[in-house]
Amino acid sequence: MESEVRKRPLAKVDSIPMEELIQGAPEPTNPSSSQAGIIKDEDIPQSGDTGALSKMLAHLPARWRNWWIRVSTSFLMLFGFIFIGYLGPLAIVLLILAIQLKAFHEIITIGYMVYRNYELPWFRSISWYFLFCANYYFYGETINEYFGSVLQKDVALHFLFKHHRIISYAMYSCGFIAFVCSLVKTFYRLQFFMFGWTHCTLLMVVVSSHLCMQNIFDGVIWFCLPVLLVCANDTWAYICGFFLGKRFINQPLTKLSPKKSWEGFVGGFICTLIWGFIFSWFLTRFPILTCPVRLDANWHVLSTCEPSEYFIPVEHTVPIILRPLFGLFGVGETVLIRPFQYHIAALGVFASFIAPFGGFFASGFKRAFKVKDFGDLIPGHGGVMDRMDCHFVMQSFTNVYLSTFIRTPSVQTVLLAAMKLSTADREWLIEQLQGIID
Repeated sequence: MESEVRKRPLAKVDSIPMEELIQGAPEPTNPSSSQAGIIKDEDIPQSGDTGALSKMLAHLPARWRNWWIRVSTSFLMLFGFIFIGYLGPLAIVLLILAIQLKAFHEIITIGYMVYRNYELPWFRSISWYFLFCANYYFYGETINEYFGSVLQKDVALHFLFKHHRIISYAMYSCGFIAFVCSLVKTFYRLQFFMFGWTHCTLLMVVVSSHLCMQNIFDGVIWFCLPVLLVCANDTWAYICGFFLGKRFINQPLTKLSPKKSWEGFVGGFICTLIWGFIFSWFLTRFPILTCPVRLDANWHVLSTCEPSEYFIPVEHTVPIILRPLFGLFGVGETVLIRPFQYHIAALGVFASFIAPFGGFFASGFKRAFKVKDFGDLIPGHGGVMDRMDCHFVMQSFTNVYLSTFIRTPSVQTVLLAAMKLSTADREWLIEQLQGIID
């Protein structure tokens, strides 16, 4: 079927059934395009098989060589993440933006390389323009919600924040007009397919990164710990699967990822819950992580606050049956537990059972378009999207969980709404608030 699509003249591409365009996309004629991953699975080496680290481990079997490469780069990413976290919440937001741009680039590149022979007009330019429009809208909405009362005092920014939505809509309309103007008779169907490709990518990548930023502003810990829970689950599942995989159940977890084992899945879940419950207690000791991100009048990030009830230790009595076990660790009849730790248990369950399906979804996507990885930026792991698939799902759930059980309207949000009221309504609001305080 692929050969039939390639042999048909480009002038008749719009008459080709969409099933053939999707499933039987032509391979790029440029030999160098194989470097982008559009080749058959059996011809693609494992990620991380090249480079100085791989040469140092050349004497090891392939299985152990890939294991060491994967573990080494995992620790490098972990220490890099800790360093950026040390720089503060704004540095983390910039990191998320960089990850988002790279993930978007990897997904759009796959579409471009698969259909490169058709030379779709303006495809990449319009895709990146829509990315800019989406970021301008979502990031602007979040910044306006959390810091609008502070930033609107700046005369230069006041106009942008006041008319943010109409500006965003006008920008998107320009992109929509550009797409319509780029339509070519012989490419109609394929162009609309790629238009949908771009918007699905925006939905997955930009919206998820937007929710990540909201989690950070509610307290950096609501972003960091879910990230670490996914990493811990991935690590523990990999370790349990590596040493125990298919020894008890000789069936893969899913056909989309035949290397995933049930032993790794269950072992990762148990270890993640234990690790998350203990490690969350350690992180809650740092106010810079637990305090919501706020700005003062000079746009300085405030890193101190009154601790929320979720981070204040509460004394609990240890059940009699568990006291001998707790005694081995020097714990008496009572133990201090922060309510936050119970919420992390819920997030740990999601990170172990639901978030991995983000990875399975990505695996199915890569198989559909015959790519081994989204990229080769990270040795032993692949591209950025290969690492972020589960995190996007996890951060989305964390945001929903916060909105349902934790988050309350911030003072900044209430103040911003009050600024839009008339003078009479403001006076009435002040009287009502005074009555509540008295």
